Amino acid sequence: MTRLIDELRKLPGIGTKSAQRLAFHVLRSSAEDAEKLAGAIRELKAHLRLCSICNNITDVDPCSYCTSAVRDQRLICVLEEPTNIATIEKTRSFAGVYHVLHGTLSPIGGVGPEQLRIANLMTRLPEVDEVILATSPTTEGEATARYLVDEIRRSNTRVKVTRIATGVPAGSDIEYADEVTMSRALEGRREL
Repeated sequence: MTRLIDELRKLPGIGTKSAQRLAFHVLRSSAEDAEKLAGAIRELKAHLRLCSICNNITDVDPCSYCTSAVRDQRLICVLEEPTNIATIEKTRSFAGVYHVLHGTLSPIGGVGPEQLRIANLMTRLPEVDEVILATSPTTEGEATARYLVDEIRRSNTRVKVTRIATGVPAGSDIEYADEVTMSRALEGRREL
């Protein structure tokens, strides 16, 4: 039980009390339900990977966004996490492709540019007209956006770099924005 609680505590947003509740729930569940949970985790790890182009989570490489014939491959929206894609897709107002960083710069947390998936974004720039920076309006998100602006301008001056508008409340996470807020943020983006 202690081992399961310790493993569950490693999940984001799960503290000791929540981990204990989950562990006891698994204990009370049938052996079949516990095996289904374990099987789902094993299957996830065995079949899902990151897209070699955009870093989205996928079961085929490259992912369906990167291979879509109807998406504008010359327009890239840069996001912090794969979960942010769903927020933008709900708006039905973006027809470009994505690039997922898997985090933000955080010197205090020990996250520098080397820990983010920036290198393959830079290799995509020769074929791109615009990069939309859609990082969250937090201190880390803003620092990441500023860093990316500098890097993109240093490597390719013809690419237009824009930032989503402040329709997303400052200090919040982009993942929790509703469709209207996210639509306004995309429509009101500005060049940096």
